[in-house]
Amino acid sequence: MRIWLDGGLRDADSARVSVFDHGLTVGDGIFETVKAAEGRTFALTRHLDRLTRSARGLGLPDPDHDEIRAACAAVLAANPMPLGRLRITYTGGHGPLGSDRGEHGPTLVVALGETARRPDSTAVITVPWTRNERGALTGLKTTSYAENVVALARAHERGASEALFANTVDQLCEGTGSNVFVVLNGEIHTPPVSSGCLPGITRALAVEWTGATETDLPLDVLDRADEIFLTSTLRDIQAVHRVDDRELPGAPGPVTAKAMRIFEERSGQDLDPR
Repeated sequence: MRIWLDGGLRDADSARVSVFDHGLTVGDGIFETVKAAEGRTFALTRHLDRLTRSARGLGLPDPDHDEIRAACAAVLAANPMPLGRLRITYTGGHGPLGSDRGEHGPTLVVALGETARRPDSTAVITVPWTRNERGALTGLKTTSYAENVVALARAHERGASEALFANTVDQLCEGTGSNVFVVLNGEIHTPPVSSGCLPGITRALAVEWTGATETDLPLDVLDRADEIFLTSTLRDIQAVHRVDDRELPGAPGPVTAKAMRIFEERSGQDLDPR
């Protein structure tokens, strides 16, 4: 496995980041996960634009898109695989053992891992912890991910692949690494960005391509929704067949199945939708 680290390809065994990197010591970093099929990325421009928005939200220098594109191409060429998870990580770089940043500049890592196509449907749980829709990191894709690690571990313990959060006012928000959509009376709804959810790339495309409505939704909408589905880079659109103890037989339902078809067709026609 070959990894891009600060300007060039390295063997995985020799690719090393300083133990004083701010991304490690205080979680001062951002990242993007990009789907790569047969060496071809999907929606890379949108991912890079969001990476820049996250960098600005943290006060990091704007990442160099040309450098990252070159890094992605080099990593994909060095590690051919049918379906991959391409991860771009950008941190505050070498710094002191505290919240203040150093002056060494950011660290850039691009790595690739093989993955498999997701099942058409999955199980999810809800968790008692909340998203803070007014937090300093709200809407940013940062490496401060421990809350998601804890929630996802609970989901796995209960036979699910995802955990869903409410926000501080008990509205449906998002999953640990996905956005959530519900179908009510044949119409598709998803929480707005103001709920505190990450503005997902797949979420935005699903809204554009299916005509979904952004709606403030109470968490208990999951108890009555006709259909539920998730969106993310590696899930695309994935139906939910169980939420907590509630079964949704026949998933994917007709509305979700249509959304899945639309997304597959549109994403196949344009690998870099702007």
